[in-house]
Amino acid sequence: MHTREDEPRTDVRTLDRQAPGHDPAPGQGPTPGPHHDPGPHHGVRPPARRNGPAVAALTLGVLGAVTSIVVVGGLFGVLGLVLGAVALRTARRTGTGRGMANAGVVLSLLAIAGSVLAAVLLAWYADRTQPCYRPDSFRQYRECVQQQFHRG
Repeated sequence: MHTREDEPRTDVRTLDRQAPGHDPAPGQGPTPGPHHDPGPHHGVRPPARRNGPAVAALTLGVLGAVTSIVVVGGLFGVLGLVLGAVALRTARRTGTGRGMANAGVVLSLLAIAGSVLAAVLLAWYADRTQPCYRPDSFRQYRECVQQQFHRG
């Protein structure tokens, strides 16, 4: 008959000193091989899935917003808007990247609006200062522009 006293005893103090995932002391068990899985990885997350179009939309949205003052930001904004729409569809399907996709769409819209505003202001300025475009010097151009704006 097998009794509990026949089973080998494990010293509780030894178990407390061993950290999870570490090799046991020599003579207390097999050494894990290179492909040994020490068991569940508590506190370790699996790698997050990425939504590539969302990252691209956010990047283009930021780039477009920063460069919208020189009108070229509108092109980045249009590309960011298209990729943002793709990213939102991908996020709906996979559940990842929705926040980045939304931020990319909003920044892309701001970039487009900023570029349109910059283009309108540039056209207005060019129309207002048209008589000044044949100066002999920068000083004459500056004086002509000041006259154009002070005339009302």
